[in-house]
Amino acid sequence: QVQLVESGGGLVPAGDSLRLSCAASGRSFSSYAMGWFRQAPGKERDFVAAIRWSGRSTYYSDSVKGRFTISRDNAKNTVYLQMNRLEPGDTAVYYCAAQNGPRLVYYSDTYYGYWGQGTQVTVSS
Repeated sequence: QVQLVESGGGLVPAGDSLRLSCAASGRSFSSYAMGWFRQAPGKERDFVAAIRWSGRSTYYSDSVKGRFTISRDNAKNTVYLQMNRLEPGDTAVYYCAAQNGPRLVYYSDTYYGYWGQGTQVTVSS
């Protein structure tokens, strides 16, 4: 069982940066792959970024590649999403999620068994 709590969202102007954090509690956090997803009003939840348990492999959606960076600190049971050069199109509720299984399917929310409550990110133009 893993409990996830996101923080760090807010309202920023376009071009600014934010860093989201996701604090995990429970056992064996370091064995879980972690992902960030986002959901804008009236739209489906979309994959943003993911990181393997070791932190050695990361994955990004095309829309955020080169602007966002996912990282993790297993000693602190925390995963981060550094978001730079934010755009109005990045406005959404951001969720972190945990996946544990023999095969990582990083892009599909179906494969993530644990979710946080979400944090709102609003980027003004």
